This record gives sequence, C-alpha cells and structure tokens, in this order.
Amino acid sequence: MKVNKNYAALEKSYLFSEIAGKVREFSAKYPDRKVYKMGIGDVTLPLVPAVTQAMLSAAEEQGNAKTFHGYGPEQGYAFLRDAISSYYRSFGVSVDSDEIFVSDGAKSDLGNILDLFDADNTVLIPDPVYPVYVDTNRMAGRKIIFADALESNGFLPMPDERQEADIIYICSPNNPTGAAYDRPQLANWVQYANKRGAVILYDAAYESFIGDPSLPRSIYEIEGAKECAIEFCSFSKTAGFTGTRCGYTVVPFALKREAMSLHDMWLRRQSTKFNGVSYVVQKGAAAAFSAEGLRQIAENISVYRENARLICATLDRLKIWYTGGQNSPYVWMKCPDRRDSFTFFDFLLQETGVVGTPGSGFGKNGEGFFRLTAFSDRDTVSAAMAEFQRLFA
Repeated sequence: MKVNKNYAALEKSYLFSEIAGKVREFSAKYPDRKVYKMGIGDVTLPLVPAVTQAMLSAAEEQGNAKTFHGYGPEQGYAFLRDAISSYYRSFGVSVDSDEIFVSDGAKSDLGNILDLFDADNTVLIPDPVYPVYVDTNRMAGRKIIFADALESNGFLPMPDERQEADIIYICSPNNPTGAAYDRPQLANWVQYANKRGAVILYDAAYESFIGDPSLPRSIYEIEGAKECAIEFCSFSKTAGFTGTRCGYTVVPFALKREAMSLHDMWLRRQSTKFNGVSYVVQKGAAAAFSAEGLRQIAENISVYRENARLICATLDRLKIWYTGGQNSPYVWMKCPDRRDSFTFFDFLLQETGVVGTPGSGFGKNGEGFFRLTAFSDRDTVSAAMAEFQRLFA
C-alpha cells in the first residue's frame, strides 16, 4: 500500500487553522482582553427572513409523506437552477439552467473540478492567492507556475505570452487582495486561454459586492468565455450561507477539449461522487433569489460595504496603502513600518486585539501585506479602526 506522497509538499497546517490557534493562545493568556476578529471571511449577519421562512416550510414538507423529497437531481432542483439562471439575466448574462450545477459551496467544486483534468497539465495561479487553488493541485502533483500579482500592477496580473498554461485560476474580485478586473483586462485572459486551448477556472464568489458597472460580475460577460471558462459561485458571501452550505458552478455546453464535453464530464463526475445538496437548503437558496430575498440580502451586503468603507477611510487618514474595499469585502493593506506579515500580525494582536490575515500566508508576493475583512459586525469594525487610529496616528 502506498500513500499519496504529494501531501508531503503541503504546509503542515491550513492558513486559517494556524491563525485560529494563535488567537486561542492569546485569549487563554489574556482572558480579559477584547479580540476584534477581522481575519477569516466568515459572515456575521444571520440568514434573511425570506430564506429562513422558505427553509422552515421545506422542513415541514420533509415531515409529510405526500411532500417528502429523497434523493434529488445531481445538478440540483430545477426551481433553484432556474432561479440562478434568472439572476444571471438580471445583469445581462445568458446562462442555460442545464449549464448550472448546484453544490455545497465553491470551495468544494474548485477542488473537485480537477477530476476532469490530467495530472500532467500545467496550472497557472496568481500569487498571492486563496490557498485552496495551490493546495488542491499540489495534492494531485501538478506542475504549478505563478502569475505575479504586485503593488506595481495593482495586484491584477495580466497574461504573459512566455508562460504556457493549461489550467488558469482567476478570482475577481480577488481573495485576498480585493482587486477586480475590468472588461478589457478579463478579455485579455479569455483571448490568452482560447489561443492555447487552456481552461479558466473563474471564482466569482464575491461578485455581489461589485458596485462599479464597468466591472464584470461574470466572466461570461466577455465574448468567447463560454468556450474556455468554468465559473464558480457561492451563497456563502452573497446570502450568508457559510454555515448552511450551498453554491453553484456553471459549465457551458460550448466548453470542449479533446473532443470531449466538459459539461458532460462534470455531470458524470457529480452523479457518481455527489448526492446533491439537501432539499431544505436548496429551497432556502432559491428564496434568496426571490424579489424579497434579493431586497433583504442587499440590506445585509450594504452593511458589509459600509464596514469596508470605514476600514478604507481609516487607512486613508493614516496614509496606509491598500487595495480592495470599494468592490470587495476585503481590504489588502501594506504593513506599516515595513514589517513582515506575521510579525505585523503578532504586533497588531498584542497591541490592539485586532485579528487580520498575514499576507505571506497567501504566497510569497503577499509578504509585507495584510488582509482585513469587512464581514465582522459594525461594533467590531468601529472598535478595531479606533485601535488603528490610536496605534498608527
């Protein structure tokens, strides 16, 4: 018996597990100190009434023999896929309901989609980046090359014709940097992928935070994207489903490689390895896209946007460089006094109780930077920014 030795190439612990451990140690040492958690991208506002009412009703259906639902369709129930398709149409994108696959979240699908690709493919990943992209490919032993995201390019790397890649990861608005591609920039990536026959894995988990109409909310707003891109999205940040778990992936009919349909391959994979998201959760997810659900969710998102505005306003006053915040729940700031990321993390926690995420945990180009999230409650953000003002003024 042999184990998968690619796991030996991974860091010993997941980034956010390491941060949680540091915070636990701090709280145990200083039980009377207040901790302001702005590190992990977990939402704090509850599910909206339209969602919870739909879930309660669905739970009652499950307790009645006449309305009970067992195994559902592998792609998700039609009522939810139709609602997602309608949501895409609301910002001008046409996606067929049968191109949509409902899952338990974008993170799962971003890892599972790799089942469709040979291990010999070369993967292009921006640096810094959400660790899941890197780790899932290291687990499979794929060759990884990096696109440098730097302060000089606004943390939005563009295609390099000298790099040959088969699988390309793009997250916009980006986690961790909060930077978002405009349409011409994204069009360059689509052209690059189509020229090489590569596939773009496009993470749109934060699309609902885009307020600037010049920025695309879906890669399918770009001509030619359906021939080269798979899009992943989640209800976690849009509707607060971090503890409820639901997301969706779009695999267009037009996406084919080596005379094989990636849509059909993904359907075969899901029907073999996945039994679907519960009926109760899917009814709640569909309610999130109802007129009342969208209105209520917009109110929650406005709270997080205001939190991001407060963070940015504080950093502006303190003349600390950052990106993100305007069309993203993440603010990516430069560590003051040229501190390295983990030194700054420890310093900030010790001096103020504020918890963020060290940029170096997202890759080598994250060194010297720090991520703050706007998903905390308003009192936490206000208090944390008051501590910033006190410490760095």
